[in-house]
Amino acid sequence: MKKALVIPAALLGAAALTMSGCSTPPSATTAETTAAPKIDYIACMVSDSGGFDDKSFNQTSHDGLIKARDELGVQTKEVESTNTKDFENNINSMVQAGCKTIVTVGYLLSDATVKAATANPDINFAIVDDNPTAAKDLKNLKPLVFNTAQSSFMAGYLAASLSTSGKVGTFGGMKIPTVTIFMDGFAQGVTYYNEKKGKDVATLGWDSAKQDGQFVGGFEDVAAGKQTAKALTSQGADILFPVAGPAGQGALQEALDSSGKVSAIWVDTDGCVSAANFCSILASSVYKGMDVAVFDAIKDGVDGTFSNTAFVGTLDNGGTGLSPFHEFDSKVSADTKSELDQIKKDIISGTITIESAAQPS
Repeated sequence: MKKALVIPAALLGAAALTMSGCSTPPSATTAETTAAPKIDYIACMVSDSGGFDDKSFNQTSHDGLIKARDELGVQTKEVESTNTKDFENNINSMVQAGCKTIVTVGYLLSDATVKAATANPDINFAIVDDNPTAAKDLKNLKPLVFNTAQSSFMAGYLAASLSTSGKVGTFGGMKIPTVTIFMDGFAQGVTYYNEKKGKDVATLGWDSAKQDGQFVGGFEDVAAGKQTAKALTSQGADILFPVAGPAGQGALQEALDSSGKVSAIWVDTDGCVSAANFCSILASSVYKGMDVAVFDAIKDGVDGTFSNTAFVGTLDNGGTGLSPFHEFDSKVSADTKSELDQIKKDIISGTITIESAAQPS
């Protein structure tokens, strides 16, 4: 899918009503539905710069919009951002298009979303991956956040159990809370494995205590992601945990090119579904139920029950977790599977605590 063009506000009135069945939509498109009778309600979405085909959080969030179209009969409009400068204009274009619920995808859209929600109190807004302080005072802004430190802890334990080199690696797109929360959980899961097994598996790319590590500097550059992954594998890492959106696919390419020496764990969505060509090197994925959260926020708007109460996805409510092992199922020992089940229970009960300032409350 190509990036959509941003339609200037002056032209949006005509463009917003354009119907399109093309694979490359303009910045505001209304999608037909055959699964449910169409209702007089427009639900809209603005992506982060990764776009709706990022095989990660934008794409999974977009799935929730499509589900709302198909199951609720809402009309939909969407706009893809190409950089941070697009955010405010893109959100405003959705306001002018008559959207009743606008979902923005990503922590980086926070300021623009708060500004638009403040200026348009009669429109429902939901933001994926951020819980801005202002949301407490804005009845029309709903945060959709996920405690991925919990599921990433399990991923770290899994990675340590599969490593033969005694080194695993992680890197992020940018040093922001919605990225470092994964890295915190992952590193602490490796540490927990070492404590339980008397091992010394090293985590490369992130130091939880120092809150510092390896970052690509963005989420779009796949080549830079591969270069960062190669730096980790050259130091001996044989399991990679990229938290970098599309740039993270560079790590998957590095693993695929390794002839079985390197494997990976994907984030945000089940990689064997969203990036099936890499399934052979994916031990699992840390998923976030963004599609469900987005759908529910839109449905609440349709039903007239929308509120600013934050949705917090956890292991307990199924809002985050580990995806199936797929082709790695036979490589994950029965003991490890049992231990992961117990770890999940212990995190939910509070027996295991994870230290990460980025965890949502």
